[in-house]
Amino acid sequence: QVQLVESGGGSVQAGGSLRLSCAASGYTHSTYCMGWFRQGPGKEREGVATMRSDGAGTFYADSVKGRFTVSQDNNKNTLYLQMSSLKPEDTAMYYCATHRRLWVGCALFTSDYNNWGQGTQVTVSS
Repeated sequence: QVQLVESGGGSVQAGGSLRLSCAASGYTHSTYCMGWFRQGPGKEREGVATMRSDGAGTFYADSVKGRFTVSQDNNKNTLYLQMSSLKPEDTAMYYCATHRRLWVGCALFTSDYNNWGQGTQVTVSS
């Protein structure tokens, strides 16, 4: 299993920006699906942005399209989520996740992902 550690969360005012990082360690040489998910207070966990580790295919939730960008640095084995124009409704615990079942695809379905980080909190105030 790939170990995942998120960082970069914090508190920001509406309209601000944050960049989340997810450092992957362990066996990272195969192709796999990876992405960002979030769970707000009283809400179910939802997919935010996902992609294949070989760069083929990127998915975004409608609520973040045009504001968030997912990317990776292969040399550093790190996944990023650049968040701009943040809104109070973006407040949530953000998780990095991966799975290796490429045949099911790398879309935003939380149930497809079986390897999770511990999360990093993002709080957006109005």
